[in-house]
Amino acid sequence: MPKVACSVALAFALSAVPGFCHSWPGGKASDRFDTGKGELEIVFLGHASLVFVYGGSYLYIDPVSQYGDFSKYPKADLILITHEHGDHLDPKAIAALSKSGTRMLLPEAARRVLGKGEALDHGTPLDVAGFKVLAVPAYNTTPGRTNYHPKDRHDNGYVITAGALRVYVAGDTELIPEMANVGPVDIAFLPMNQPYTMTPEQTAAAARLIKPKILYPYHFGSTDTAALLKLLADDKAIEVRIRNLQ
Repeated sequence: MPKVACSVALAFALSAVPGFCHSWPGGKASDRFDTGKGELEIVFLGHASLVFVYGGSYLYIDPVSQYGDFSKYPKADLILITHEHGDHLDPKAIAALSKSGTRMLLPEAARRVLGKGEALDHGTPLDVAGFKVLAVPAYNTTPGRTNYHPKDRHDNGYVITAGALRVYVAGDTELIPEMANVGPVDIAFLPMNQPYTMTPEQTAAAARLIKPKILYPYHFGSTDTAALLKLLADDKAIEVRIRNLQ
C-alpha cells in the first residue's frame, strides 16, 4: 500500500476542518470524516477524479490518468464512472486500477463505449464493497448546452453512503429538478465550469436546494471559486471547501 501512517485528526464533526495527509502519490490531499461506523477518507486527485477509502475498500470515481499515476495507487474494489467523456472515462486508468473482483458501475451509454462494466440505472440502490450506491440523473438544461450532456443519454451522478454519511457526487450536470430528491446529504461535490456544467450562480442555487453541510465545488477549471464563496457567504449552514479540483 502506498500510504504511510500519519497523525491526522479525524473530523468527528462535519463542521470541523479535518487534517490533511500528504502520503498519497503526488502529494494528493485528503479530508477525513467520521461516518459513525469508521472513517471515510476522500482523496482529491483533480478535476472530477476522487478516491473514497472506507472500511478497507477503495472506491474510485472517474479516475483519469492525467490526475494520477495509478500504478502507484491501491487497486480498486469499486469504480464509478459518471459518463463517457474523456475527462471522466479513461480506459488506461481503469485497467491500471482493476484487479480480480473489481466492480465497475457506469451508465449504459458509457458501458457501450467502454465495452465492459455494469450499467446502473437511476434510482436503483446497490450495496457493493461496503458502500451503498445510488445513481441519479445528470444533464444540461440551458439552450445551447444540452448537447454536452443530453438528458436522454442518462448520465449518472451518485449518492454514496458510508456508514451514516451520505455524499452526493453530481457528475456533469446543471441545476436540475431531480436534485430536490437527492437529500439529505452531508457532503456534496458540485461541478462549476460554464458552459459544460454550472455557473457559480447555478452552483450556489443547487447548494441551497440540496443543503449539504459541506460543499466542494469540483470540475471547476478556470472558474473563479471566490465567486461561489461570496454567493454563499451568508449561508452559514453550508461550509464551502476549495480543494485542488480544477
